[in-house]
Order: sequence, then structure tokens, then C-alpha cells
Amino acid sequence: MTELLTLLESLSTQGGESLRGIRRGLEKEALRITPTGRLAQTPHPRSLGSALTHPHITTDFSEALLEFITPPCTSIHEMLSWTDEIHRFSIHKLKEQNELLWLSSMPCVIEGDDSIPIAEYGSSNIAQMKHIYRVGLSYRYGRSMQTIAGIHYNFSLPDEFWKILKVMENRHDCLQEYKTEKYFALIRNFRRYFWLLLYLFGAAPALCPTFVKNRQHSLQKFREKTLYLPYATSLRMGNLGYQSRAQEGLVVDYNSLETYIQTLLKGLTTLHPDYEKIGVCIKGAYRQLNANLLQIENEFYSTIRPKHSVSYGEAPINALRERGVEYIEVRSIDVNPFDPLGMNATQAHFLEAFLLFCLLEPSPPSNIDEYKQIAENQRLVVNEGRDPLLEIYCHGKKISLRTCGKYLLNPIRKCADLLDQAMGSSIYSASIFPQVEKIDDPQKTPSARMLETMAENNLSFYELALKQSQEHCRDFLLRPLDRERDYYFDNLRSESVREQLNIERNDHLTFKKYLENYFQQYLK
Repeated sequence: MTELLTLLESLSTQGGESLRGIRRGLEKEALRITPTGRLAQTPHPRSLGSALTHPHITTDFSEALLEFITPPCTSIHEMLSWTDEIHRFSIHKLKEQNELLWLSSMPCVIEGDDSIPIAEYGSSNIAQMKHIYRVGLSYRYGRSMQTIAGIHYNFSLPDEFWKILKVMENRHDCLQEYKTEKYFALIRNFRRYFWLLLYLFGAAPALCPTFVKNRQHSLQKFREKTLYLPYATSLRMGNLGYQSRAQEGLVVDYNSLETYIQTLLKGLTTLHPDYEKIGVCIKGAYRQLNANLLQIENEFYSTIRPKHSVSYGEAPINALRERGVEYIEVRSIDVNPFDPLGMNATQAHFLEAFLLFCLLEPSPPSNIDEYKQIAENQRLVVNEGRDPLLEIYCHGKKISLRTCGKYLLNPIRKCADLLDQAMGSSIYSASIFPQVEKIDDPQKTPSARMLETMAENNLSFYELALKQSQEHCRDFLLRPLDRERDYYFDNLRSESVREQLNIERNDHLTFKKYLENYFQQYLK
């Protein structure tokens, strides 16, 4: 704590204003549904453009799972304004085909795997690769798991800040090497403490029974057509969500870029017996990209990722190896059904103060024992986070979640103060107070609010999520884009279609050769 406070004091007097250059972006997923809350069976709407090439509107696993992407933004207000506009444009287009968006993390009624159409991207090599990767996921994990929606938060600090911090720490290595090392320090601390985000913002304590049909689980019956756990926060982040038993033995090392790449490559280049049984290409039809533990990097289910922008056809791991870490992607945020955008400005401001804390707090190397404790904390907070008696691991010892949460909020508040000083605001500091209240009273968390709302109004999870989705979509429809912005998005739609056609015309390699070239990058 002393080291962090000393660093914060130094930054407040020399260089804190460089934090104005923070860049952030949002990626938000949402299922397309029918008015009755069933998964849409229609192809990706032509009115939204090409899912392959549109910069802001694409799909994730399913044709029905939209993903909205903002550009990098210089303020949280700008980022949320982009998210709002993308919603308004898309929901107006979906209204034309009598569809709306399911604005919750856990999915709507699922009528078996066959009712979940896998995303299509066209006939080009990159489009085929994206589609076959998803086919592989369906063989490996089933399709239901892939209908869960979440929010990804991209975050980077400006070079001016890194230069100042580098001088303060008396470092003489090159700037990019320093940035990469510090981003990995941030990632290690994030993994140590992200359980706090699950507690404060988890919004998935219940689900529709169709999601776990024919699957083993320990959920309890909340009421008709709803399963839950009494103290759960984010079932999306537990063993019913983005989890893989096959990956349990893959321990990715975040102590440096080199060890990260080395351990991740093991998953990318090691055959897995169960996946070999599936087969890769059977009678000319691909079932998966390969039979390795991981088909590509994205299959590794992590709560946070180091990232660098990639060029066409470039593997993410190659971009990291060649150019270092450019930004981090936080992947553990639930969609809050009570908020039209899934998250609000208060949450975003707190998250950035939390990330700055993770960066500036001393971050020693991690080891296998801590790796196991991190996984156990995640399991405990996902399933039992609001239990007043819950104890979690903190620096190797079990203490109460409430005590640990209060302890963490103090230095996070100091980081919020520095951000406010830099931005000339008070909103970062103000974002701390609601979180203190949640630590003191678990009933103020989004997960508790969901269960309370269902109980008070005699609603199932499906009924609550559908009601909130309908209300939010109506609000978006009442605020159509002005002519200039509507034209902007409509023009992007047309450009994306032309770009997809151009990619398809210029493909000269066979798909087999394209894959060989792609995977050759792992062997450098």
C-alpha cells in the first residue's frame, strides 16, 4: 500500500494529467429474439451490413448473437454515446423484421442446439475460417454455452503516461518493452482481484431451465421456469458458462510476454485426444480447424487478455510477439438487464479506477498455488458471493469477502482521485460510493436486485429479462437517430457489403493453403 500511495503522490504532482489520454472501447453482445422471447432463426439482417467487415456491428458465435463494437474513445461519455447510437440504429432495423434484442447475459428460451444457427460470414477464406472455428466450438462444447452474452472493455494508457512512469521507476529499457511488462503486471493484479467486479456488478444469478437441459448442475428451483443459486452473482462466469474441462490443465503464465506466449502455444499446438475423435475434415466438410486443445487463441477462456491490433490474416499471438501489448481486454462483465446499454457511466468510471489500481499496485510474479486460489475465488464469488459469511483467499489467507472488499476500495478510491484530478472532474471518486454500499449491503448488488424483482413481481427469469428487453427496446425506438447519423450508419452498411465482396473476389489461395499459412505463424 505504501509503495502505491508514494507513486500516486508523485503522479499527482508531475504527470497525472497524461491520464487524459486514456483510450477505451466497448464490445457488447446481445441475442436477436422474436417478440415472444425465442431465439431468432433468421440470417444476420442485410439491413445491418456484413458481419465480416462492418466496423461496429458483427456477430459472435451465432447468426443471432449480435456484437456491437465502439471505436477507441477519448472519454467514457463518448464510448457510451457510440454504444447508444449503435443500439438505436440496429433496433430500428430489427423492428422492420419484427425482432428485438435480448438485453441480458443469460440467454432466452433455447429449444436445443439445432435451434442455434452458427454464424456465417461469406465465401472468402477468412469467412470460412471464422465459421469453421464456430463449428468446432459446437462439436467441443455444444451450442448453448455460446449463446451467453457479455461485455468486453478495452483499455489502454497513452505513451505520455508510460514515459512519465518509466522515469519515475528509473527504467532504461525501450518504451514498448516497458509498456508490455507493465500491462502484464496489470493483468496479474486483475486476476487477483477481479472477484470484486463479479460481486459488485454480477447480474446473472438465475437462468431459464432450457439452458441446462440434459446437463448436470447444482442449481435450485427459484420458481416455475427459473433456476438459481441463492447467493449467486454471475453464473455466466461459472462452470455453466465459458468454462472448459479440457482447458483445466492449461496453466497460462502471465509473468511475462515470453512465458504467456510459450504456455499459450502449448494449447495451440498440442493435439487433444477427444478432439481427434471428432475429426477435422470428414468427406470434404470441416468439423473444426484442427484437433488441438485450442483451435485458435480466442478459444482460451480468460477473464482478461493482452491485445495488439492485427493485420489481415495475422494471428493475435504473432502480433503480440512482434509488437508487444497495445491494450488489455476485460472480459468478465455481465450485461445488466436494468440498464439499456448493459452498463452505465458509474460502472465504467469505477472499472477504470480499478484498472489503474491494478497497474500501480505492486504485482509480484504469480505461481501455481496462486493460480489455484484465483480459480477458487472465482468459483466462490460466482456461486456464493452474496453470502455474508463467505470467506475468500487474500494474499494466501482466507478472510471475509466484506473485509477484503473494503480493504481494496481504499486504494481504488485513491486512484479515482488521481483520475478526477487529471480529468478535472469528481465522477471517478463518486463511482466509489455505490460500491461501498454494495459491500455493506449485498442486497444493493445487481444480482440481488434481479432476484428481488422476480420475487416481488412473481416473475420468472425469462419473464423479467423479456420485460426489461421490451422496455429498453421501446425506449431506443422512441429516440431514432438524426438524419446525419442515420446516413452515417447506413453508409457503413453499404461499404461493409462492398468490402466483403472485394475480399471474396481477391481470394486466390485454396482454403487448405490459407489455413497452413495461418498456423505457420505459431511456429515462428
